[in-house]
Amino acid sequence: MRLFIAVNFSVETCVRLIRLQDALRAVATRGRFTTPENLHLTLVFLGSCTPAQTLAAQAVMDAVAFSPFPIAIDRLGRFLREGGDIWWAGVQSPEPLMFLQRDLADRLRIAGFQLEDRPFHPHITLGRDIIAPMPTKTVSPFGETVCNISLMESSYTAGKLIYTPIYSVLSNTPEA
Repeated sequence: MRLFIAVNFSVETCVRLIRLQDALRAVATRGRFTTPENLHLTLVFLGSCTPAQTLAAQAVMDAVAFSPFPIAIDRLGRFLREGGDIWWAGVQSPEPLMFLQRDLADRLRIAGFQLEDRPFHPHITLGRDIIAPMPTKTVSPFGETVCNISLMESSYTAGKLIYTPIYSVLSNTPEA
Protein backbone atom coordinates (compact mmCIF):
# COMPACT_ATOMS: atom_id res chain seq x y z
CA MET A 1 0.00 0.00 0.00
CA ARG A 2 1.27 3.49 -0.89
CA LEU A 3 0.38 5.74 2.03
CA PHE A 4 0.56 9.34 3.18
CA ILE A 5 -0.88 11.39 6.04
CA ALA A 6 -2.98 14.36 4.99
CA VAL A 7 -5.48 17.04 5.77
CA ASN A 8 -8.63 16.61 3.70
CA PHE A 9 -10.89 19.56 3.00
CA SER A 10 -14.52 20.49 3.30
CA VAL A 11 -16.68 20.76 0.20
CA GLU A 12 -16.57 24.55 0.47
CA THR A 13 -12.76 24.65 0.46
CA CYS A 14 -12.63 22.16 -2.44
CA VAL A 15 -14.99 24.36 -4.46
CA ARG A 16 -12.64 27.32 -3.94
CA LEU A 17 -9.66 25.17 -4.97
CA ILE A 18 -11.50 24.04 -8.09
CA ARG A 19 -12.04 27.71 -9.00
CA LEU A 20 -8.27 28.21 -8.81
CA GLN A 21 -7.79 25.16 -11.03
CA ASP A 22 -10.32 26.51 -13.51
CA ALA A 23 -8.42 29.83 -13.74
CA LEU A 24 -5.21 27.91 -14.34
CA ARG A 25 -6.84 25.56 -16.83
CA ALA A 26 -8.09 28.59 -18.81
CA VAL A 27 -4.51 29.75 -19.51
CA ALA A 28 -2.78 26.34 -19.70
CA THR A 29 -1.82 24.81 -23.01
CA ARG A 30 -1.26 21.43 -21.40
CA GLY A 31 -1.52 19.65 -18.07
CA ARG A 32 -3.06 17.00 -15.85
CA PHE A 33 -5.25 18.49 -13.14
CA THR A 34 -5.89 16.94 -9.74
CA THR A 35 -9.41 15.53 -9.53
CA PRO A 36 -11.61 17.33 -6.98
CA GLU A 37 -11.88 14.28 -4.73
CA ASN A 38 -8.06 14.07 -4.53
CA LEU A 39 -7.40 17.64 -3.35
CA HIS A 40 -5.59 17.49 0.00
CA LEU A 41 -2.63 18.82 1.98
CA THR A 42 0.06 16.17 2.46
CA LEU A 43 1.68 16.29 5.89
CA VAL A 44 3.97 13.24 5.50
CA PHE A 45 4.51 10.90 2.55
CA LEU A 46 5.19 7.33 3.71
CA GLY A 47 5.45 5.46 0.41
CA SER A 48 4.94 1.72 0.12
CA CYS A 49 4.01 0.22 3.48
CA THR A 50 3.48 -3.28 4.82
CA PRO A 51 0.46 -4.09 7.01
CA ALA A 52 2.73 -3.81 10.08
CA GLN A 53 3.93 -0.37 8.98
CA THR A 54 0.33 0.69 8.40
CA LEU A 55 -0.49 -0.21 12.00
CA ALA A 56 2.63 1.61 13.18
CA ALA A 57 1.57 4.76 11.27
CA GLN A 58 -1.87 4.56 12.88
CA ALA A 59 -0.27 4.27 16.32
CA VAL A 60 1.86 7.35 15.62
CA MET A 61 -1.23 9.27 14.55
CA ASP A 62 -3.00 8.22 17.75
CA ALA A 63 -0.06 9.47 19.83
CA VAL A 64 0.09 12.94 18.28
CA ALA A 65 -1.75 15.63 20.21
CA PHE A 66 -3.10 18.70 18.42
CA SER A 67 -5.83 21.24 18.91
CA PRO A 68 -8.00 22.45 16.02
CA PHE A 69 -6.24 25.25 14.13
CA PRO A 70 -7.07 27.44 11.14
CA ILE A 71 -5.25 27.31 7.84
CA ALA A 72 -5.45 29.83 5.02
CA ILE A 73 -4.81 29.21 1.34
CA ASP A 74 -3.45 32.46 0.01
CA ARG A 75 -1.39 32.10 -3.18
CA LEU A 76 -0.62 30.15 -6.33
CA GLY A 77 2.81 28.84 -7.14
CA ARG A 78 4.65 26.22 -9.09
CA PHE A 79 7.57 23.86 -8.86
CA LEU A 80 9.44 24.22 -12.14
CA ARG A 81 9.90 20.95 -13.99
CA GLU A 82 11.22 20.17 -17.44
CA GLY A 83 8.28 19.29 -19.66
CA GLY A 84 5.68 20.95 -17.43
CA ASP A 85 5.38 22.34 -13.94
CA ILE A 86 3.61 21.22 -10.78
CA TRP A 87 1.15 23.99 -9.86
CA TRP A 88 -0.09 24.41 -6.31
CA ALA A 89 -2.16 26.49 -3.97
CA GLY A 90 0.00 27.72 -1.10
CA VAL A 91 -0.98 27.37 2.53
CA GLN A 92 0.18 29.84 5.16
CA SER A 93 2.42 28.10 7.67
CA PRO A 94 0.85 28.68 11.08
CA GLU A 95 2.89 27.28 13.96
CA PRO A 96 0.29 24.60 14.84
CA LEU A 97 0.48 23.18 11.29
CA MET A 98 4.26 23.20 11.27
CA PHE A 99 4.40 21.63 14.75
CA LEU A 100 1.93 18.90 13.77
CA GLN A 101 3.93 18.05 10.65
CA ARG A 102 7.26 17.97 12.55
CA ASP A 103 5.78 15.90 15.37
CA LEU A 104 4.36 13.35 12.93
CA ALA A 105 7.62 13.14 10.97
CA ASP A 106 9.77 12.82 14.10
CA ARG A 107 7.57 10.08 15.59
CA LEU A 108 7.43 8.22 12.27
CA ARG A 109 11.22 8.28 11.97
CA ILE A 110 11.52 6.92 15.53
CA ALA A 111 9.07 4.16 14.49
CA GLY A 112 11.47 3.21 11.68
CA PHE A 113 10.01 4.99 8.65
CA GLN A 114 12.43 6.33 6.04
CA LEU A 115 10.95 9.71 5.10
CA GLU A 116 11.90 12.20 2.42
CA ASP A 117 14.60 14.56 3.64
CA ARG A 118 13.36 17.90 2.37
CA PRO A 119 11.76 20.91 4.01
CA PHE A 120 7.98 20.92 4.43
CA HIS A 121 6.32 23.52 2.20
CA PRO A 122 2.56 23.25 2.81
CA HIS A 123 0.69 23.26 -0.48
CA ILE A 124 -2.17 21.62 -2.35
CA THR A 125 -1.24 20.22 -5.76
CA LEU A 126 -3.61 21.58 -8.40
CA GLY A 127 -1.99 19.88 -11.39
CA ARG A 128 1.10 18.35 -12.94
CA ASP A 129 2.93 18.65 -16.26
CA ILE A 130 1.29 22.04 -16.76
CA ILE A 131 2.48 24.49 -19.36
CA ALA A 132 1.04 27.89 -18.50
CA PRO A 133 2.02 31.45 -17.69
CA MET A 134 1.43 32.61 -14.14
CA PRO A 135 -2.27 33.59 -13.96
CA THR A 136 -2.91 37.23 -13.14
CA LYS A 137 -5.77 36.27 -10.79
CA THR A 138 -4.93 37.04 -7.19
CA VAL A 139 -6.01 34.70 -4.43
CA SER A 140 -8.24 36.09 -1.71
CA PRO A 141 -7.28 34.05 1.36
CA PHE A 142 -9.68 31.25 2.26
CA GLY A 143 -9.48 28.11 4.31
CA GLU A 144 -10.91 26.22 7.22
CA THR A 145 -10.17 24.86 10.66
CA VAL A 146 -8.20 21.60 10.72
CA CYS A 147 -9.83 19.21 13.19
CA ASN A 148 -8.58 15.85 11.90
CA ILE A 149 -5.89 14.14 9.88
CA SER A 150 -6.17 11.03 7.73
CA LEU A 151 -3.96 8.15 6.67
CA MET A 152 -4.53 7.94 2.93
CA GLU A 153 -3.98 5.11 0.49
CA SER A 154 -2.91 6.00 -3.04
CA SER A 155 -3.97 3.48 -5.68
CA TYR A 156 -4.81 3.19 -9.35
CA THR A 157 -8.21 1.80 -10.26
CA ALA A 158 -9.10 1.47 -13.93
CA GLY A 159 -6.18 3.79 -14.77
CA LYS A 160 -7.42 6.51 -12.40
CA LEU A 161 -5.49 7.71 -9.35
CA ILE A 162 -7.62 7.42 -6.23
CA TYR A 163 -6.82 8.61 -2.70
CA THR A 164 -8.81 6.78 -0.04
CA PRO A 165 -8.81 7.61 3.67
CA ILE A 166 -8.18 4.39 5.60
CA TYR A 167 -7.73 5.84 9.10
CA SER A 168 -8.45 9.21 10.71
CA VAL A 169 -7.86 10.87 14.04
CA LEU A 170 -9.58 13.90 15.50
CA SER A 171 -7.84 16.66 17.38
CA ASN A 172 -7.64 15.71 21.04
CA THR A 173 -8.41 19.07 22.59
CA PRO A 174 -11.47 21.21 22.01
CA GLU A 175 -11.41 24.28 19.83
CA ALA A 176 -10.51 27.41 21.80
